[in-house]
This record gives sequence, structure tokens and C-alpha cells, in this order.
Amino acid sequence: MLYTEIPAQRPVTPLLDEINHPQQLRQLEQSQLTQVADQLRQYILYAAGQSGGHFGANLGVIELTVALHYCFNTPSDRLIWDVGHQAYPHKVLTGRRDRLTSIRAKDGLAAFPAREESEFDTFGVGHSSTAISAGLGMALARRYQKDPCQVVSVVGDGAMTAGMAFEALNDAVAHDADLIVILNDNDMSISCSTGGFAKHLAAIWEQGQSVQLDDQGQPFIQSHPDWCYNSRLHQPATDAADNLFKAIGFDYFGPFDGHDVEQLVNVLNAVKKRKGPRLVHVYTVKGKGFAPAEADQIKYHAIGKSTASGASSQPNAPKYADVFGQWLCDEAEQDNRLLAITPAMCEGSGMVKFAAKYPERYFDVAIAEQHAVTLAAGMACEGLKPVVAIYSTFLQRGYDQLIHDVALQNLDVTFGIDRAGLVGEDGPTHAGAYDYAYMRTVPNIVIMAPKDENECRQMLHTAYLHPGPAAVRYPRGNGLGVHIESELKSLEIGRAEVVASFNTDASARITILAFGSRVSVAIAAAEQLANADSVAVDVINMRFVKPLDAQMIRDYAAKTDLFVTVEEHAVMAGAGSAVNELLVQEQILKPMLNLGLPDEFLAQATHHEMLHDCGLDAQGIYRSIMKTWTQLTVEIE
Repeated sequence: MLYTEIPAQRPVTPLLDEINHPQQLRQLEQSQLTQVADQLRQYILYAAGQSGGHFGANLGVIELTVALHYCFNTPSDRLIWDVGHQAYPHKVLTGRRDRLTSIRAKDGLAAFPAREESEFDTFGVGHSSTAISAGLGMALARRYQKDPCQVVSVVGDGAMTAGMAFEALNDAVAHDADLIVILNDNDMSISCSTGGFAKHLAAIWEQGQSVQLDDQGQPFIQSHPDWCYNSRLHQPATDAADNLFKAIGFDYFGPFDGHDVEQLVNVLNAVKKRKGPRLVHVYTVKGKGFAPAEADQIKYHAIGKSTASGASSQPNAPKYADVFGQWLCDEAEQDNRLLAITPAMCEGSGMVKFAAKYPERYFDVAIAEQHAVTLAAGMACEGLKPVVAIYSTFLQRGYDQLIHDVALQNLDVTFGIDRAGLVGEDGPTHAGAYDYAYMRTVPNIVIMAPKDENECRQMLHTAYLHPGPAAVRYPRGNGLGVHIESELKSLEIGRAEVVASFNTDASARITILAFGSRVSVAIAAAEQLANADSVAVDVINMRFVKPLDAQMIRDYAAKTDLFVTVEEHAVMAGAGSAVNELLVQEQILKPMLNLGLPDEFLAQATHHEMLHDCGLDAQGIYRSIMKTWTQLTVEIE
């Protein structure tokens, strides 16, 4: 059934409502599974509309999820989901149906599979391409323990572009592991799939053949002359047995219709009787069953609550990603050496306009963060000026390449680091809480953090002009609504600025060194301090995490009674720690208060709720400083 609207009221799903454990699903007749799948799709439409969150991928795996839990004895049999964008139906069938509307909310269900949430979530995921490695680890562990359970890893065709997935496939064959890999092929990741592997999968489909299993579980090739596959990537037909998976040693079966639940059950029941590494190739449609999502799969990768109601937010301030995208176009217009790279995050990183305007200068390398960084290094070696657009949490995957391939050679690569700091509902897997720490220890790199969207634009220009590796890290979401200057201006490297001073005539003084997104709230906290106590308060926008403005810090150390650092980053090894190190090196002894994210992984909530709970909103910063200041003045007296 094809739906055209997201239901505002909970749909009637009597058969689904009887399933609180997969064992209850397995008690149904196989002929009832289509009805279960339809009710599950209705419920996912409703629940995702209430909560917002990942959407298209979940609709695309409804039948596959039903078939997997019907055929395998979960949780004894291990089922591992890759990324987790498609795990909502899995959560519904494993006892979390009535909590699904709380997903991504504070104290609600996690956005992705989480081991602490359910025994059915066998592996916590957030980044792609981990399922085969994790599944192989489980399969080898169970072999060692002489446990005959099945291990099934579900991985998308987009996730298969990452090197880690191929490393795991190779190793599974080396160990002749009893592992089933389900390749969920929808010709998409968040955006359309790209690259040679996507073309290879298209060729498999366009051959008009599939590898089936007979009644004895033996493979045979069946022709499908009437198949029509709507891939963007038309390739010459090839033989069904001629594919990458068979070439490296997997038993290959498919491709199969991923929305024919009864056929999937028959296939999975046959495949699980075999041994060794097996791959089942299924074709699904991202957004299946919801007409708008099928028509625009990129837009409906995820939805907000407003999507369900038809309301839309029109904030005055542009998103930081859009500021980056506009700067990229403007800089490219001035300099034909600029090339832009993204690891499959064109839309999220604000690069759609650039990709359309400069297609020959735009490189989507698919989900391959390590490759993206070294690709940029190679371009820089040839005298070009690559810009890598990447999320903070994903740059973690390219850390070795950042050190050895870019910084060690002091190559001219600019990094636009999006989603820095807390990211709200996506939770700890996507938080950009560690980039100061993992970057500032690397020689040769310059690290900047803008206080607003205009400064972000100017910092990107500054980073681009710097003849070496430079990074600008900026938050998710909208800016502050400040005027954005069209002229591109370069900042002086390592120079901070005083942005606010209160009670300048007071004898006692507090100095707040604020980094990036915390500058504006630090000013608000400083004003509260000044009104509450006869103390002078200065707020410095530090701008640079590396190099720090050492002279500014020395100057204020001579007249301040308390240094406070504020950052939307882990306190440990963060920007405040860099200030502490500088003061120790200079043999300057001053009372210090470092404010930032605690040494723990923070559960999902709204961005505002998370900042409040961490004491990083204006009121929290004020309270922390006032508490320390009160203790300090008592000690002095």
C-alpha cells in the first residue's frame, strides 16, 4: 500500500500490537507477515512523525526486518545493524513499540541501536560500515565458545564503500567464518551512492539474473527477462556469478526483492542452513510505501516534527553549513585552484550549490573519510588548494591521515569541520566533542572557532589563505543572526579580541576566555556577574585554539584574579587545557576554572537541554563562576 500522508493519530495495528517479543512474531503463519509489515509501516510513519528522526531508510527495511526476526532466533542469534538509520522497525519488534515516539528525546530511546537499551541491540552503532567487522568478531567468538548460533550483519550499499567493510569481508573469508551478510541495496546512502562499487551493483541487477536456492538449499541461476531496475548507473550486463563477493570467496545469493517478505523468509531459511561466509543481496526502495519519500529520497532521509504537521520553521539566521557552502562558492570564484571534497555529506555540509556550479571541482568520495583526507593531501602536492568538508565526529576516522598524510608534510589543506560540539537528538555517536583535543596535539595545524556566522566566513577565508593545514570548527544549526559581510577578510593568525568589559573600574577582576559557540553566552553570563558583584569582568573571544594568543593571556594574567575558560568541547585536553599548559609553561600561577563538557558520553536531548544540563548556557556559566569566585574571595579574606 502506498501512503501519501503521515498520520496524526496512532493507526489501528491489532496484529502488530500483539508482538512485544520476536518470539510472538515467530508464532504467526508466514502468510500473516505481509499484514504485519503493512501495520509496522503505518506505525513507523506515525511514530517518526511524532518524534522526528531517520525516516526513509526505516521505511525501506520494513519487510526485511520482519523476515530477519521471523527466521532467526534473536537475541540468541546475533543481528547487527549497520549505522542504525534503519533500526526503528527493529526497535518496534523487540519490545520498544510504545516508546518509539520518545526516540531521540531526552530520557527516550536512543537514535541508534544501543547495547544498554536492549539485549536485541547486539552492537552500538552510529558511524557506518562497522556491522561486518562486529559480526565477524561475534562469529569467531561464538566459534571459539562452540556456540552454533547464527550471526547476521545488515549493511547498506552506501556503507559498503568504506574500506573497513572490505577489510571485514576479506577477513571473513580468511577465517571461513559462519557469517551472513545482508547487503541492503537501495542505490543510496544519505545521498545517491557513487563510485565504482555502486556501478558494480548496478551491473549485477541489470544482468537480468539472480542466484537462487533450490529445495535442497543448492544455488542455481534464474533468468528474469522482464526485470526493470531503476538505477542511475547503467552498466553492461554481466553473468550472475561474476561479482566481487564471489570473487573473494563469499557464497552469493540474489539479488532479491527486499519488499517481498515471504520470499525473503524462504531465502533466509535456506541460507541459514549453509556454512561459511554468505552474502544475501536484496534490493529495497528508500522511503518505500510513502509516496513523498519515494519521490525525494534525499529530503526524506530524516524528518523533523514540523514535517508531520506541515509547519515549517523560517529562522532569520542561516545555518552554519550554508555559510560554509556560500563561502566555498565565493572563494572558488576568486581562485580556480580550489577543489572541494566530501565523504558522502553533500547536503548536510551545504555543498549542493557548489556541486551544481563547479561539478568538475567537486568530489564526493562516498563514505570514506580516511580516503577523503589523503585524497586532499595528494591534490595539495600538485599545487591545488583542496577543502575537505567533514563532520567533527567523522574526522575522527581520518585522524591517522590528518597526522601522517597532511600535517607531517605540512600540506595546504583546509578543513571545514561541521557539527562541532553537541548535536542534540543524534546523541553521543555524532557529538563533536573531541576535535580540539585530537587536533591541537598535531604539529603544523591551525585551529579556529568562530563566535558567529560572519566570523565563520572570515575564518574559512583565513584558513584557505594559510599555506598549510588549517581547520575551522563550527556548530550544527543556525547562526546568531548577525550581518554577514560579503567581502572576504583575513584574520591575523593567533590573535584574540576583547568583546565585552563590565565594571572596568573595579579592583577585582575576572577574565573569561571563550571559544567558538560559547562567546555570546559568556557575554551574557559576564553581565550577570557584573550586576551581582562589584567585580570587573572581561570576555575575550579567543578565536584560535592553536596557536593561542599568548600575549593576550599574559597581559590579562597580570591584572586578573580568576581565569575562566568556556568551550563546547570536552574539558579534558580541550581549549581550556591548552590555556592551562601555556600558563604553566610561562610559570604564571592564577586561579583557573575550566568549563566545558564532562568526561562522559552524553545521552540525546535537544541541544538546549544538553547545554543546560552541562552548565554551558548563560545561567550555568554564571552559577559556576559565581560559586568559584565566592570560594576564592572567602579564601583571600
